[in-house]
Amino acid sequence: MRKLSYIFLSIIFLISCTKQPKKTLQKGTYRAVLKIQDNQELPFIFEVKNDSLLSIFNADETIFVDEITYRNDSVRIQTPVFEGYIIAKIEDNFLKGSFIKTSLDRIVPFEATKNNVRFSSKKEATKNISGNWETVFNENSADEKYIAKGIFNQNGNLVTGTFRTTTGDYRYLEGLVYGDSLKLSTFDGAHAFLFTAKVTDSTMNGFFYSGNHWKEPFEAKLNNTYELPKADNLTFIKEGYEDFDFSFPDTRGRIVSLSDTKFQQKPVIIQIMGTWCPNCLDESKFLVNYLRENPNTNIEVIALAFEVAKTREIAFKRIKRLKERIGIEYPVLLAQYGNSADKKIAEKTLPMLNHLISYPTTIFIDKNGKVRKIHTGFNGPATGKKFNEFKNEFENFMNALVLEKE
Repeated sequence: MRKLSYIFLSIIFLISCTKQPKKTLQKGTYRAVLKIQDNQELPFIFEVKNDSLLSIFNADETIFVDEITYRNDSVRIQTPVFEGYIIAKIEDNFLKGSFIKTSLDRIVPFEATKNNVRFSSKKEATKNISGNWETVFNENSADEKYIAKGIFNQNGNLVTGTFRTTTGDYRYLEGLVYGDSLKLSTFDGAHAFLFTAKVTDSTMNGFFYSGNHWKEPFEAKLNNTYELPKADNLTFIKEGYEDFDFSFPDTRGRIVSLSDTKFQQKPVIIQIMGTWCPNCLDESKFLVNYLRENPNTNIEVIALAFEVAKTREIAFKRIKRLKERIGIEYPVLLAQYGNSADKKIAEKTLPMLNHLISYPTTIFIDKNGKVRKIHTGFNGPATGKKFNEFKNEFENFMNALVLEKE
């Protein structure tokens, strides 16, 4: 039924109200709301610069959106890089429609009105959550339980920060504390997250919503000395496998292998990723910038894309779009498509790894072709200090690999 629904919505966009004159987005700042389960609203803010450009804001993050098309009284807003898009009917300064992710058959009701406040409340904050929080999601589920570290800064009742996990971060979160309640949200075109919680001076108890398809509880306690396990110790090469190798097609259809002459006697970075993954996007931007700033280091990067696209053609289209949007010049190979977000299925494609618990996972190979380190996840710019620490560690490690003799 969901598949039929988003096809229907797309058709409505193409033929809607053909007798009405064309409408376009009006300049200004809008408060958008996604309607999710438990009658919750997941808000985010965007500003229309002109009828072909808008900006989405999450704390310190600004996402520029320039793929905006119109049909009579409706607009289609395609988020950059990711497949998610919004179709909405324009009624003066009001928008109503849906946020759609076709490959996952997901549709979330969407509305937007002129407003610049993400969350509002007349209540003053009676708690302050600034600091680090030792967090557990799904405490009572052995299969789904996982740990995280909340990192927050509160100014008055306004809050920014994120949750770091062993597999990456939950992006730029923004919200407020009112009384003893907390709400945080973010939207980037791939992820639509809402966190709600009750807060004491030293604890949080709440729920994490992802779109309208996922809800899980979390508990946290204030602990400014808490640290997550090191990301370099979680994934490794299984016993019996001496080398890491693969053969997958690039966007031109050519089969590329790690054993190709181009990658011999050089440090090589293997990025296991997907175009649907925001943490992978953060890492891809980081790698692009690193290679631009270090053009003479003789380092190679290869990305292995695990795509949720339903066909090979769609998967390659998304890979090409990612490369063009952020300027990736290194090869991005299609390792798998279909249900590639299922890590158990993806593990069969790379059987030399003990497991694959995160997108991205990054493998560092020295000049002799030996795996020197495997880094699980990516803590991006939203993690602040941790991101800066990662950059320094990365640069020092790569400098050491470059200087090593064969």
